Amino acid sequence: MNAVTDPETLSELIADCALIPGTLQAESLPQPRVTAKPWQVDEACHAQVAELDAYV
Repeated sequence: MNAVTDPETLSELIADCALIPGTLQAESLPQPRVTAKPWQVDEACHAQVAELDAYV
């Protein structure tokens, strides 16, 4: 049995990545069905960090 080792050079890393099966590559993965709503800072969230600079 071969031990799995971390690549020690950039070329070893590239060679390892080339061995990733096509079914696992990002362009062949399914897209998410639901997109998250954009995150917004509300007053309560802003109030939690408003005095952070003074605290640090």
